[in-house]
Amino acid sequence: MRRRPRLLDLCCCAGGASAGYHAAGFDVTGVDINPQPYYPFRFIRADALTVDLTGYDVIAASPPCQRWCASTPSHRRHEHPDLLGPVRERLRAAVAEPGGPWAYVIENVPGAPMVDPVTICGDSLQLGVRRHRLFESNLPLVGTPCWHDRPGRPVPVYGSYGQRTGRNRTVDGEPSPNTDQARAAMGIDWMPWPNLTQAIPPAYTFWLGVQLLTHRPADRDVSPSTSTRDASTAAADDGSHQAGFRHR
Repeated sequence: MRRRPRLLDLCCCAGGASAGYHAAGFDVTGVDINPQPYYPFRFIRADALTVDLTGYDVIAASPPCQRWCASTPSHRRHEHPDLLGPVRERLRAAVAEPGGPWAYVIENVPGAPMVDPVTICGDSLQLGVRRHRLFESNLPLVGTPCWHDRPGRPVPVYGSYGQRTGRNRTVDGEPSPNTDQARAAMGIDWMPWPNLTQAIPPAYTFWLGVQLLTHRPADRDVSPSTSTRDASTAAADDGSHQAGFRHR
């Protein structure tokens, strides 16, 4: 019996990337060191550098980007940890293990020290946001070109809640969207504003997830009986919930 491949999403936050992978055909579990009450799938509260990676076909990760983000003042970047290197080292080791995952994908912002990344642009996917993001993998993936030819400006889904949701009508000369407008621009309908500003639009990881499935090894097509790892994962959900993908 053919099964959906299992994907573990490290540093999942509220699940923008997870939703895209799920829509592409993956059975998704999220991991984050902080509680994520809006995460829509199975959730494990744990450290991305120590959580058990066994039993998954693909590992995705979005290490914190503040150290590399253009909006972080240069004199404060050292205050944010560099988790990109340690996460990459761990995922490469996992893929090299016999019976380990057959793929990994790491996401981060332009400026981060990624290895041969591809870029995805929201304009090219006809979203309301531009939001360039970089993705690296052990497998060959294709990004998108950048078509910045929309008739209007992209929706500015960034900034603090007060800046962008009514107390200030403009920020840096740009009109502030409300939360509903930001959700529509991102293709996300379940997150509040603070999570939207950090989220990966699901369309990005749907684009990548479909490509990942073309590399699926034939010996991963048969569904094994429920393993001890599956049972322990269900028990470790720590009060979290599991839900289906919420469509736009």
